[in-house]
Amino acid sequence: MNPEAAFSARTHARTIRTPEGVRFSLPLAGPVSRCLAWLIDALCLVAFAQTIQVAAALLGIVSRDLSQAVTILLYFIFFLGYAMALEWYWNGQTIGKRILGLRVMDVRGLRLRPSQIIIRNLLRAVDSLPAVYLLGGVVCLASRYAQRLGDLAANTIVVRSTRVTAPRIDTVLADNRYNSLRAYPHLAARLRQQVTPIEADTALQALLRRDDLDPEGRVELFATMARHFKSKVVYPEEDLAGISDEQYVRDVVDLLFRR
Repeated sequence: MNPEAAFSARTHARTIRTPEGVRFSLPLAGPVSRCLAWLIDALCLVAFAQTIQVAAALLGIVSRDLSQAVTILLYFIFFLGYAMALEWYWNGQTIGKRILGLRVMDVRGLRLRPSQIIIRNLLRAVDSLPAVYLLGGVVCLASRYAQRLGDLAANTIVVRSTRVTAPRIDTVLADNRYNSLRAYPHLAARLRQQVTPIEADTALQALLRRDDLDPEGRVELFATMARHFKSKVVYPEEDLAGISDEQYVRDVVDLLFRR
């Protein structure tokens, strides 16, 4: 059995539960894919090292001491800051991780903090002991979420990015046959103007994941969303009588996405 298969048999995802009761899983990157990403990053570092050597040779014509000082400084800055800068700028990705579809994340699914990026990269020196990340690889195989020492100290994980296909709105709202909001075209037009794309997408995603919510969280979530949309455009109360908050949100989404 290869290392990646052995890893998959042990654990392959990190399940996170939000305060609203939504559960979602993040597919974890295995040791093999992480190693390949590291090799790509190492090739990038080697290529940059060659560039530094050429620049140092040219600078050595002017001053040998200055050339050595600048070379040491550039090596220190780049080899230490390469992963830190890219993981911050690319939200948890280096060139190698970007090519292979991997990403560093907070273990709770939160946005990476600068301190986490610094800690996990500073501890690369320890993970690489005694050579070629042997210690980090052993810890990665032994840990529950495939974390090396740097990940354990920084409370981070490395996940595989997955492409999600956008659902067809006709499928999502297949059973929404009657929409009382359509009885007032002028109010429907005003609602489309008032609701931002982000708000519309948030409501759609809530409907898609409603079955994953705890009962109390589901009621509270749609009550909050219904109040928000009702504050934008006021419909006659008699037309909203008997409509639950969740159904009202479904009507709003139907109005926004299906013309």
